[in-house]
Amino acid sequence: MTRPVSAYAPRSERKPLYVKVVTQPALHGCWAVNISETGIGLIATPRASAEGPREGEEVELSFSLPDSGEHIRVLGDVRWRHDASGAVTSLGVIFRTFEGSDGVKLARYLATTHVQVVVAFASELEARAVRAALEGHATPHFASHLEEIYALLSRGDAAALLVCGHEEEQSLALVQQLALRRAELDLSGAGPPSDLASRIVYCAPAAPERLVALFNSGRIFRALGQHPTPEALRQAVQDAGREHGVRTEQWRMALELERNLLRERALSQALPAAPGGRGGDEVGFRSSAMQRVMEMVRLVAPHRVAVLLQGETGTGKEVLARILHRLSGRGDVSLVAQDCGALSETLLESELFGHVKGAFTGAVADHPGLFVLANGGTIFLDEIENTTPNLQSKLLRVLETGDVRPVGGTQVRHVDVRVVAASNKDLGEEVRAGRFRADLFYRLNSFTIDIPPLRDRPEDVPELARYFLELFNRSLKRSASGISPDAENALRAHVWAGNVRELRNVMERAVLLSRPGEVVTQRLLPPALSAAVPVRNEHSGDGSLRARLERVERELIREALERHGGVLRRAAVALGMDPVTLGRRARRHGLWKPD
Repeated sequence: MTRPVSAYAPRSERKPLYVKVVTQPALHGCWAVNISETGIGLIATPRASAEGPREGEEVELSFSLPDSGEHIRVLGDVRWRHDASGAVTSLGVIFRTFEGSDGVKLARYLATTHVQVVVAFASELEARAVRAALEGHATPHFASHLEEIYALLSRGDAAALLVCGHEEEQSLALVQQLALRRAELDLSGAGPPSDLASRIVYCAPAAPERLVALFNSGRIFRALGQHPTPEALRQAVQDAGREHGVRTEQWRMALELERNLLRERALSQALPAAPGGRGGDEVGFRSSAMQRVMEMVRLVAPHRVAVLLQGETGTGKEVLARILHRLSGRGDVSLVAQDCGALSETLLESELFGHVKGAFTGAVADHPGLFVLANGGTIFLDEIENTTPNLQSKLLRVLETGDVRPVGGTQVRHVDVRVVAASNKDLGEEVRAGRFRADLFYRLNSFTIDIPPLRDRPEDVPELARYFLELFNRSLKRSASGISPDAENALRAHVWAGNVRELRNVMERAVLLSRPGEVVTQRLLPPALSAAVPVRNEHSGDGSLRARLERVERELIREALERHGGVLRRAAVALGMDPVTLGRRARRHGLWKPD
């Protein structure tokens, strides 16, 4: 594998993609639902709940791009996984490393691909009209027989199906057959869920009453008549593509929201008592730095003031938001969380403030929005630095007045919501760089809590590890009976680039692999952790102060280079070093070559 993807690469636009994906670890019935240059959304139908990768684990993906047929292989990390109450599992994967030039292939595909359209039963004259109308806007694929139509639809990237021709019964029969296929949610892994099916634009003859019935039942997206104008045809296809993408994103958002609510409920019910502490809200926080953080949380919790949590990814900002919510007196109402970096501006505005029916294509019903759903409770806005200036102004209005107006609506609703925002960047720096509105920052900055990274508080690692062991013993119904000294040494020695989230995932893996009553030893830890354990014998050369400092320096340089995509100058800025000095030390450790 080559071409690493920077952990701080900017988010690129998601595009719908419905193709079969082969994963390692294997996951049955896995399909892509959307893709960008930095990540992919997946759905699957695992045969067992433990099948496939878990959150935070590495996964290898292999899939082909439609139309071009180019094959992509990429290594990534599972950012989130949700196992729904049915048999469907959804995952979000962040790309880390592409094989060869596969990253370039994907970027070229995303930059050049248009909406894909299957055109059924078109005559030669209709085919010419469709090509002319869609040129530069969509890519048509023509089929005359049912087998060809089904084959094109099964490619998985067709947002629209144009049904043309002059034979009414043939065209209507196709619509009915496709409706029957969509009505049966396929849990065998043979195809994506029915809501991701192509939208049907009907351009064949049919009695008006039959078209009305088909439209009302949702079997066709739009009816244009036998000879639509180029403008009408182009607009219908573009609307179908947008509606297709919105439905896909709403479907994914609903799964992620359900996952967050289920996790919130499970964690609130399964919190074990703090080992030697004063309650579940202080589990693992034994360093003086985190004790100060907890003092600030307890101080601000009872007051209705916006709180800004700042810290690296994985330091536990959402955990602190949950603790703050529980101590606020609003714990009987759910905390609602939203990742502001996961959605486009339009979708995020709709998700936060709601929308009315008909506000945009795909708004088939009123949606109250998360602020209304969180009324009386707390809303947690993660990665708030990714919001646009326009959305920031609307958030400021809600913070100042409590008034929420849905997209496309005229009625204003007043809500009482405690806002907790989080950022993995210094928002003060973002304001100075002109990337974040100063007025919203000062509104949020009334109470800021900076969360130190786990590497700066190693005394928290053993307590957190024991906490997670108890937590996963309960949630996974295991009976791991403790952590051995060698495993604890390995955990202490590791430089936790992923912070508490990485430690949580390591312990979840260890508990899953443990036998009944087994103590967690190095055998149950990931190989990278076991290999990183220093020999703690001060009489040996390998355990000398110089050798141990060398190991720490190498790990810090490796982590900085990895975070900044191998760009030496950026890594040097992050470490506060001269690039020439860093280059010399990186070469000495075998981490960097001038070419």
